[in-house]
Amino acid sequence: MDGRDGMRAADADREAVADRLRAALGEGRLDLHEYDERLQRAYAARTYAELDTLLADLPPVTPVERSTLAPVTPAGPPSAGAGDPPAPVRGGVTARWLAEVWLPYVQVIAIVVTIWAVTSLLSREPLYFWPVWLAGPWGAVLVVRTVTGLTGGEPRRRAVERERRRQRKGAKRERRRELRTAEPDQRDDPRPAD
Repeated sequence: MDGRDGMRAADADREAVADRLRAALGEGRLDLHEYDERLQRAYAARTYAELDTLLADLPPVTPVERSTLAPVTPAGPPSAGAGDPPAPVRGGVTARWLAEVWLPYVQVIAIVVTIWAVTSLLSREPLYFWPVWLAGPWGAVLVVRTVTGLTGGEPRRRAVERERRRQRKGAKRERRRELRTAEPDQRDDPRPAD
């Protein structure tokens, strides 16, 4: 057992723990702050022992469909913010982060090169390729940011932050919904006419 605890965990192991934490959040065993804290630790975990400590105080896995508590489904109103987030965390995290980093660069460079090409065509001779002065330095900065971001795990952190914001929005929507349903009950209270 001691040998397993010291072994390095894989991404699939971290995802399994994240799924388990998500289920515990949906069942009400964890609050949002505790869930967020444990989720961040799960994605930063290196060994099985670090992952096991995150689940030590939770009961054995109960499939959401068979749970005695209200099931957590994306279609249900209670889980609008808490049940939906698995998709961004599971797949395409790095691709999404790279798109966020590089897409503005590609768009601006495309516009600048188009301007250069149009002005060159209108002048009927190729002009000095001045877009290189924008593309070069900005591209170098993005290369450094990409390398440091990928080695430092920034795509995962961004995904966790996105998931946390989505859950907060869902919790706010749920609170508003609860308040709206409570307001008509308060208006229906009979009040003395005197």
